[in-house]
Amino acid sequence: MSAADAPAAPTAPGATAVDAANAFAESSPETSRSRTLVWQDPVPTAAAGATMSGIEYLSAILAGEVPPPPIAVTLRMGPIEVGEGRIVFSGDPGEEHYNPIGVVHGGYAATLLDSALGSAVHSTLPAGVGYTSLGLEVKYVRPITRDTGRVVCEAKVVYRGRRQATAEANLTAAESGKLLAHGTSTCMILEG
Repeated sequence: MSAADAPAAPTAPGATAVDAANAFAESSPETSRSRTLVWQDPVPTAAAGATMSGIEYLSAILAGEVPPPPIAVTLRMGPIEVGEGRIVFSGDPGEEHYNPIGVVHGGYAATLLDSALGSAVHSTLPAGVGYTSLGLEVKYVRPITRDTGRVVCEAKVVYRGRRQATAEANLTAAESGKLLAHGTSTCMILEG
């Protein structure tokens, strides 16, 4: 069915994408999909994490001892290996991550890279010390589609100073090993 043949979905000015998708679901149930998300309040988890070193906190997420952050649930991603200054994430991109041109949105790869890069830096921090991204640079090499399958993102700290750290990462297709994107990040280290 072409876009011109699709039934009109009644949406009011100011309607959200959720409103539009729900309207289309009513008029075109055969092409509609849904997904239910469950997550935990992130504030108590972050407070508990602040009492642990970065590597302890990331290891607790990996072991299922503390809940994952909501973004990990939304994007179906999370750590699969944790070491000091190094982390590996995996993700399962799907059609729910598609952009209007029919491939996974570049923001999916950027978010996965940003998460792994920041977590690699976090793994070097003692309890009570935080970080925030100052900059993220992403280079896209290949498109990601629902057929790409699982993706893997390995990030390593390149430099860790007292006030800043830099890290680099590669995002690859798990099955083929092909490079999909790569990136670098600079993080500010926040004492106390």
